[in-house]
Amino acid sequence: MPVIQVEGLGKRYKRYASQWGRFAEALTGGRRVFHTPHWALRGISFQVGEGESVGIVGQNGAGKSTLLKILAGTTQPTEGRFACHGRTAALLELGMGFHPEFTGRQNAVMGCQILGFPAEEIRELLPWIIEFSELGDYIDEPIRTYSSGMHIRLAFSVAAASRPQVLMVDEALSVGDAYFQHKCSARIRAFRNEGTSLLFVSHDPGAVKTLCDRAILLDQGMVVREGPPDAVLDYYNALIAKREHDAEIVAIENQFGRRITRSGNKRAEIADIQMIDGQQRPTRAFRSGEPATIICRVAFNAEVEETTVGIAIRDRLGNEVYGTNTHHLGIAVPRGAPRSLVEVQFSMRLTLGYGNYSLTVAAHTGPTHVENNYDWWDNALAFTVVPGEGPFFTGVCLLKVDCNVRTLASGGNVSAPGA
Repeated sequence: MPVIQVEGLGKRYKRYASQWGRFAEALTGGRRVFHTPHWALRGISFQVGEGESVGIVGQNGAGKSTLLKILAGTTQPTEGRFACHGRTAALLELGMGFHPEFTGRQNAVMGCQILGFPAEEIRELLPWIIEFSELGDYIDEPIRTYSSGMHIRLAFSVAAASRPQVLMVDEALSVGDAYFQHKCSARIRAFRNEGTSLLFVSHDPGAVKTLCDRAILLDQGMVVREGPPDAVLDYYNALIAKREHDAEIVAIENQFGRRITRSGNKRAEIADIQMIDGQQRPTRAFRSGEPATIICRVAFNAEVEETTVGIAIRDRLGNEVYGTNTHHLGIAVPRGAPRSLVEVQFSMRLTLGYGNYSLTVAAHTGPTHVENNYDWWDNALAFTVVPGEGPFFTGVCLLKVDCNVRTLASGGNVSAPGA
């Protein structure tokens, strides 16, 4: 039986432009809305079995901490449902629940009370907590005098004093010295061996691979990948690389503008060019083999009977890798009238090699732009292709390859063919 069950979980927050908007909305009793909804989580579903360790990974703002807060009971979900069976210990925000004016000993007692331990059991656990935290005389000093490392020593010692059925840890092992991090990891492994289920949020791939049987990747509040830690972390690294390249290209364009080499009679003009990924998000970096859509908008300045819209992808040396247009694809572009706007989308799977590419877009008549060129836009935008999920390869094209090996002879003397 799963110890954690999550079905369609979602958390929505309200974003106000200012505190006056919050006040005005409250004043009208909600009849007028001054906020925009923001979904920190949406449609989250998964299960954690008894004794299973699951790592939650993702970039900052992906919704990892929000998910753990909901499962720990400190935040209520907007939609969906969840269930945690058995005693749950959660190590979330640093020192959450500690009173700064109370001593470490007093906070340890209160922490145990919050976890539901009876007074007699607390008296038995307190010496272990003090010994494991290794705070020495500081155990009787106010918490406000503690460093962040001392905070986490005490917090983890309280949470790990008695084996829970479910242990939730949110980046706690990234704080403090390496010695105590190893000590915490050993305690978690001991819990795992005894049947405790672990839900572990971390940016440390080594910790996720070591402590977890399975990993879940969150991105913009949704589950985008789930599976063995190695596979999920490889996908996560590719996602980060993709976004870094995307941000780099956009920053260069914003600073220097797009290189413009345009020609044509301007009876029709390329008004806008954009590339989006499989999630309909504008981007300039794609994983090899990922779906992509090129969106081209054409504005007509005069009456145009026939229009062909074409694209060409070039590598970093300017060699044309691929090109096509609506004429060759057998797609009719609507007749253009002055001040009208037409959108043409080219959807494809970018089976390209790793590297930088540029996109050229044109509007003309007939099969080529030579006949009647309305607008030819060279280097309309740049994009990059980063490694995808498949095996590494070189070149500019990702081909589907099947590789088979068979033994032709084994042992003895083997003559070369034709000998």
